[in-house]
Amino acid sequence: LSGSADPAVISPQDPTLLIGSSLVATCTVSPDFPLKAEDLYWTLNGRRLPKTSYTTLGPSTLSVALAHLNGSRQQSGDNLVCHSRDGGILAGSCLYVGLPPEKPVNITCWSKNMKDLTCKWAPGTEGETFLHTNYTLKYKLRWYGRDNTCQEYHTAGPYSCHIPKDLALFTPYEIWVEASNRLGVAVSDVVMLDILDVVTTDPPPDVHVSRVGDLEDQLSVRWSSPPALKDFLFQAKYQIQYRVEDSSEWKVVDDVGNQTSCRLAGLRPGTVYFVQVRCNPFGIYGSKKAGIWSDWSNPTAASTPRS
Repeated sequence: LSGSADPAVISPQDPTLLIGSSLVATCTVSPDFPLKAEDLYWTLNGRRLPKTSYTTLGPSTLSVALAHLNGSRQQSGDNLVCHSRDGGILAGSCLYVGLPPEKPVNITCWSKNMKDLTCKWAPGTEGETFLHTNYTLKYKLRWYGRDNTCQEYHTAGPYSCHIPKDLALFTPYEIWVEASNRLGVAVSDVVMLDILDVVTTDPPPDVHVSRVGDLEDQLSVRWSSPPALKDFLFQAKYQIQYRVEDSSEWKVVDDVGNQTSCRLAGLRPGTVYFVQVRCNPFGIYGSKKAGIWSDWSNPTAASTPRS
């Protein structure tokens, strides 16, 4: 039913309140319905509220007092409902009880092969507002750009966004996150970055692991440079990790440098080893930043000769 045909009206309708607030709501039955205040009762999220919280304000108006409200159990609001004696629903109101958003923090970004940009952030020291909170990542070229809004959210977790194209190189960007809900808006600090400083690559391809002749304690590992960056001026450093077949503990070789092969020594004879390689591109077009490690390559297996 709608308009004048509504059996009752709750006031206030769909209020937004801070945690700890108190509320007095009233249910007034329409003159078209033969119901009195004593014929009414209240529920909150399906639970009947005690009569001690009721006050009769008129022949057809019943109020309920709620004190020290907790955060909403659901982000779509808690359901405060006015019923007739037989259980029928006369009117409803949503209570939005929570906190304003906190300033988003810890913005970090990376660019896969200099073609895109993904950023993630944390929602603040507490995070939980008990209200639906919307996060918007915004960015612009530092000196002359207009504000742009990221469109592809949740690509790298709940607080992340992906910008797939149309990014400029050699010019710093300003990036920030705005959080908003029914109780307010909070804006993060602005992060400045150049795409060239946050490049990461696909894992190194063509990883091969092979025996070194009959040497029972060694394996040779070879791989290729990331193909997406082959036309760009950059340096690369690589890391290897390996483990035996029946273990989940990886050993890391840090000092591989920029070569695309390495020999593992001191291994157990007659043992299957799994090997992975990852790449850190740095110094792209002279960037001074350290670079960002790629994901690890898929594991490649080989066995050392038996003793």
